[in-house]
Amino acid sequence: MRPRLGQRQMIGHIASFLGAIERDDEGLRVSDNNVIAIEAGTGTGKTVAYLLSVLSLAKSAGKKVVVATGTVALQGQLLDRDIPDVMAATGWDYKLALAKGRGRYLCPLRLQQCTETAKAQDAGLFLFEDELAFQPDRQSGETLQAMDEALQTGSWDGDRDAWPDAVPAQTWQALTVDRNQCAGRRCRLISECCFFQARESLEGADCIVANHDLVMADLALGGGAILSAPEDTIYIFDEAHRLGNTALNHFASQCRLNATTQWLEQMQKTLKAMATPFAEMPDIINRGAELGEISLLARQLLHQATPLFQSTLENSESKQGYGQGFGNSQVQYRYPEGRVDEACRSLSEDLTAVFVRLSGRMENLHSVLEEALENAHQPVPRVDIEQYFQVAGQWLGRASGATELWSAMSYPDPEGQPPMARWLTHEDNGDIRLSVSPISAGLRLYELLWQRCYGAVTTSATLRVLGDFERFKSDSGMAPQTQCEVVAGAFDYANAGLLVVPDIGAEASDARAHTQALIEYLPDLLYPDSLTQLGAESAEKNEKSSNGGVLVLFASRRQMEELVDALATDLPWQLLVQGELSTAEIVSRHRATIDGGERSIIFGLASFAEGMDLPGAYCEHVIIAKLPFAVPDDPLQAALAEWVESKGGNAFREITLPDAALRLIQACGRLLRHESDRGRVTILDRRLVTKSYGRQLLASLPPFKQVIEGV
Repeated sequence: MRPRLGQRQMIGHIASFLGAIERDDEGLRVSDNNVIAIEAGTGTGKTVAYLLSVLSLAKSAGKKVVVATGTVALQGQLLDRDIPDVMAATGWDYKLALAKGRGRYLCPLRLQQCTETAKAQDAGLFLFEDELAFQPDRQSGETLQAMDEALQTGSWDGDRDAWPDAVPAQTWQALTVDRNQCAGRRCRLISECCFFQARESLEGADCIVANHDLVMADLALGGGAILSAPEDTIYIFDEAHRLGNTALNHFASQCRLNATTQWLEQMQKTLKAMATPFAEMPDIINRGAELGEISLLARQLLHQATPLFQSTLENSESKQGYGQGFGNSQVQYRYPEGRVDEACRSLSEDLTAVFVRLSGRMENLHSVLEEALENAHQPVPRVDIEQYFQVAGQWLGRASGATELWSAMSYPDPEGQPPMARWLTHEDNGDIRLSVSPISAGLRLYELLWQRCYGAVTTSATLRVLGDFERFKSDSGMAPQTQCEVVAGAFDYANAGLLVVPDIGAEASDARAHTQALIEYLPDLLYPDSLTQLGAESAEKNEKSSNGGVLVLFASRRQMEELVDALATDLPWQLLVQGELSTAEIVSRHRATIDGGERSIIFGLASFAEGMDLPGAYCEHVIIAKLPFAVPDDPLQAALAEWVESKGGNAFREITLPDAALRLIQACGRLLRHESDRGRVTILDRRLVTKSYGRQLLASLPPFKQVIEGV
């Protein structure tokens, strides 16, 4: 491996920082400063840098290493390529392990249930009424049979990501269980359990490769339930700019009124059906009867809730037009400052009390069924006990989620802390969804993670926003004194890329005029000769790859669809549009077309601006249609802005603008993926020139050579 300047700098920062952490005689950290943030651009080789610096230090300190990536796909890349490369180059022999959530692994018992014809027909019993239900057909039957054979022969370990073909969501959902549905050691197929076999590999591992979601799930369970205990762990968070949003998703709660009512009605039917097979087990029958009584009360309260929240939505729609923002057809209402009205609060208190009782009775039923699994001499066939144990576990999980939601709706927020965002959404199917979420995950991340862990390294190509780390530290809950570093990048931006802001004759703030300008301007921009040559080297490259790929990024689905309708039939090249095909299929077709010497263009939204990796000729031109400001009716953004304003701050300067800057940096980052890459970024939004904040945004971007028309 050829060392790079940025790598050497990063190794030095991490080694000196972690080496300075003080610990007591029992190995527990006593230092207050235990987290470092390092911005290392694409191509720096940060994976090698953090592995070389952390693994040996962790070993000497007697600590585990958890490397957390942004996605499951990146986990595989680390374990299959990056870490083995480091091991081979250094001669180190650290024990590595891959950690994924339970939902990524097949449950052998569920597979057995679904492969039996009679059980397969009842598979929908395992699923909520408002979710996808598995209906066996010839194709799924063949898939199940192939999976069973692969497990028996040892050619597959039950990992969904290792199965060679895509598995439909309906099928996979029927083949997995959550922690409440899993019988653990009481399961008769525990020796074949794919999940527990994977978990056993974590024992004794020096380095565990996980993802952000799994780390959050472990912390939510108290830490150390899935991964190593935080106190004994050095965490490495790659793509750390995602951490705050990932945490928010774990701390949020939702409940759909009609769907919950339907689930409770279905539960009542299932309880009646249980009476026959469990007639000789009165303990179970009695607990089922108790559940039925409480579920009836819950349904009555939910019937009262529906008109109350419906009225709130209707009034907000007529007075404020909430949720009618660009590209959003759903009606929403956000409670100002997160404060619900008295009628909502009172009803939420009653629902909390009922769902607490319901969860308790479900837990009792679940425990009795679990104990029955241990008794080989029960009067009820084991297959029935297994089936209803899984059903009861599913009920318990859903009731617990409803309890969290109604509790968060009813109790006031602590004084002096950021409020919870609370809002209603009238969904397209007529249901009403209630949502509650912290507006920032910072405090919880501090309490659950940073305050407890031995040490942590956070890194990404985009940690700074508008020139500093303040927004990242705030969103992630890091202390103000957290050490932050920027290491040398691998790219010669000034010679490798060109940033152009053309004068298209329309302001992006005027949606209609801007869209029409794009329809007129974009076709010419898509031609290969539109790429401004960047010197002799890039001119030669452009000549050789005149059919290089183009990535066009939109801030609005509506605008993207209007451009597709206007241009698709006139373009002489392949046009791939996000939403019409899976992301994997878009990338595959795009690469194949470019490899074949033909031109290919991708139209994508926000997810393509961050996760798309198209090196070399696969992407020689990135076109950004509009600055990626958050939509004004996003409830979380609006609640956070409201909180900032209430404290005398400027929400646009402190929230909206930094977030847009980060998204814009990510979008520009799609252009250069390797040191040899060359190309152009075109931003079709004149606010970079006409607005006072435009200069700030331009200054925050990679130092490409810039051409600003009309200036």
